[in-house]
Amino acid sequence: MLIDIICIIIAYLLGSVSSAIIICKLFGYADPRTLGSGNAGATNVMRVAGKKLAILTLVFDVLKGFVAVMIARTLGLDNFLLGVVALAAFLGHLYPIFFKFKGGKGIATGLGVMLALSLSLGSAVIITWFLIALIFRYSSLAALIAFILAPIYAFFLTNRQYVIALFVITLFILWSHRANIRRLAQGIEPKIR
Repeated sequence: MLIDIICIIIAYLLGSVSSAIIICKLFGYADPRTLGSGNAGATNVMRVAGKKLAILTLVFDVLKGFVAVMIARTLGLDNFLLGVVALAAFLGHLYPIFFKFKGGKGIATGLGVMLALSLSLGSAVIITWFLIALIFRYSSLAALIAFILAPIYAFFLTNRQYVIALFVITLFILWSHRANIRRLAQGIEPKIR
C-alpha cells in the first residue's frame, strides 16, 4: 500500500516537471505560457523557440510519462494501479505543482504513459494520429480522435483494467482542447503545413 502511494506521488511529481518551461528557460527563451497559445507544450514551444526545442520538449514530455509508469511496473504494481499511476503523471503535466498548476494539454505525456502501459496501445494511438493528420491535416483533430479511441484500443488490445484511467485521461484531453474543438467547429483551426 505504501509503495502504491509513493509511486502515485512520484508519477505526479515527474509529470509536474514541465519540459517546455525548463527547456525554454535553459535556452534563453521566455516562458511559453506567456507567448503564443499560452500552452506549456511542444507545439507552443515550436512557435516560441523553433522546431529543435519543440522536439526536445516532446521527447522529454513522452519520457516523463513513460518513466513514471515503468517505475511502478518495476515495483510490481498491479494493472489497475498502473492505470492510476499513468493518470497521476498525466495530471502532473496538466497541473504541475512546480509551475503554479498551469501546464500543457497532455498529448505527449499521455502518449508516454500509454506506451509504458502497452506497446500495442501506444502504437495504435500513434498510427491513428498519423492517419487522421495525414487525411485531414489537423494535429488537434488527430490527437482528439486518437485519445478518444485509446480506451477502446485498451479494451481490445491490452488489459481492460487500464480502460477507466484512459477514459479519464480522454476527458481531460477533451477539456484541455476545448478551444481547439471550438476552432475546428468554426473552421479556423490551423492546419498542418
